[in-house]
Amino acid sequence: MAETNTIRARPVKGPPIIQSEVFAMIIFVFADVMFFAGFISAYALVGARAPVGWWPPPGDPALPVAAAGGATVALLLSGAAVFYAGWAARSSLANAVRPLGVALALAVGFLGYQVFEFVRLLGVGFTLQSSAHGGFFYTMVGAHGLHAMSAVAVLAWAMRLVAAGTLSPGAFGAVRLYWYFVVLLWPAIYLTVYL
Repeated sequence: MAETNTIRARPVKGPPIIQSEVFAMIIFVFADVMFFAGFISAYALVGARAPVGWWPPPGDPALPVAAAGGATVALLLSGAAVFYAGWAARSSLANAVRPLGVALALAVGFLGYQVFEFVRLLGVGFTLQSSAHGGFFYTMVGAHGLHAMSAVAVLAWAMRLVAAGTLSPGAFGAVRLYWYFVVLLWPAIYLTVYL
């Protein structure tokens, strides 16, 4: 009897459910959420264990709630601009350049305010070592600031590639996801530390 060789066709793979860049960013963001959740939980526990009227400690300066609230609005608007950039890119990648520029300008304004606030608070003696409140403030706000600085650099890089028409959809999705994380994390820190 003759042997017949049959060739089996490989199943055709469709497009991935999620781009690999976006999936990697989801994992990174999840790890970072845990990092900041630990800080926020520790802050809440220390504050809850302090005697009534002793948290934040009486000698610490009042934090600039209204000014930081204005910076919060600027950061949230930058998130909206990045969202709009993603929507605008659906018809043409070039349409995302202007909203990304707006997002960058608002983000740089937010970072500028943060630097100004740190300098002012350090000038009145509120430091990392001045109290547990100061330690939490500089650690949490500083860690967020480092994330915001790196996200601004990534947004600038993405805007340059968007303008050149060479940014892949997966990379653009990952950049937007990272920026949304930075933007949405800040209100949690603001509500925890400032209010």
